[in-house]
Amino acid sequence: MASISGARPAPLNLLRTLRLPLLDSYILHEFLGPFVIAFLLFFLFWGFNIFFLSAKFILTQNAPLFLVLRYVLFRVPQSIPMAFPFAALFATLLGVGRLMADNEVNAIRTSGTSLWRLSLTPLLFGFATFLFAWGMNEFVATRAVDLSTRTFYQIIYHTSALPVEPQFFRKDPSTNTVFYVSRVLADGKTMEGVQIFKPGRSGYWNETIQAKNATIDGPTLVLNGVILSFYNPQGYLTSQVDRSQATVGLPLAENAAEFMSGETSDAWTMNSKQLRERVQALRAQGVGGEALGNLELNLADKLALPFSALVAVLLALPLAIIFGKKGRLMGMALSVIAFFAYYMLLEAGAALGSTGRMSPYLAAWLPNIIFGGVGLALLWYEEH
Repeated sequence: MASISGARPAPLNLLRTLRLPLLDSYILHEFLGPFVIAFLLFFLFWGFNIFFLSAKFILTQNAPLFLVLRYVLFRVPQSIPMAFPFAALFATLLGVGRLMADNEVNAIRTSGTSLWRLSLTPLLFGFATFLFAWGMNEFVATRAVDLSTRTFYQIIYHTSALPVEPQFFRKDPSTNTVFYVSRVLADGKTMEGVQIFKPGRSGYWNETIQAKNATIDGPTLVLNGVILSFYNPQGYLTSQVDRSQATVGLPLAENAAEFMSGETSDAWTMNSKQLRERVQALRAQGVGGEALGNLELNLADKLALPFSALVAVLLALPLAIIFGKKGRLMGMALSVIAFFAYYMLLEAGAALGSTGRMSPYLAAWLPNIIFGGVGLALLWYEEH
């Protein structure tokens, strides 16, 4: 009876109800190709760059090729926070630029569709990209980079260089002592700006060590220009001692295997919750300066960098409308220029935030605020 009366099956009606409007589907189709191409190209560029930087371990120090390739493979997901925004920027400039070049945007607006309605699909695409990038960066990239970092230390233990990576927190699993090094000199053995955190039974740091520089003597770290700080079980500073020299056991030699397989403490290997806990722990110990500033920047970047995918679309929309008639080469050029400008502003904000001249959280969000504000202003101008 249902077929005789002409009634349609419920699933078919549901599918047609969920189908995107023709305008949105058409615009989205213009985005997907350029987005995938830009995303893959960024991943390949990142991977090849890391491989060539790592090639010195193969050529000069006879590191195993398998370990170097494994290191490169698992380090590639570190580019997720920048790959998604770049792909969204590229896709918007090329997709909307193509529609503008063929006068399709003008035709749509002449039919009574406002620029804000036309922008809805690209902005929703940018928001979806932000959510996906955040999830990948929070749960996938952290594990991949953790495996890559462990592989890096396996490479180092096959060579003669120092197994300490600068500007990364590193935990010795046998003692839970945390090491931080600001810089490793060209000789591969001398470190500057060394900080060591020794935990107590209560969960707070029992002792912290700050040194101007340090060198390696077998399994021992020899520190020069040392400030020793001691804390009570409640985490409050009780005393400080200045010494010209001190020694600390380094996670090398006997516990090298355990150190390589243990949980790393690099900021890139921690999700937002772990970073927040580390920031709170350092604050409880009264530790500040660049070490805390860098951690706070990394915490803020966990959300700010993926969110830049939405900001990229917001900025690219009016640029594509203004310059779309110039052709695809103009869209590609604008993508590179806008990405470079964002990166430079990001680096400037990081320098200000890590040194305490600006709030690290404001510094991380500063590029998004500026570029998002410019995009909104240009969209409002084009609409009016």
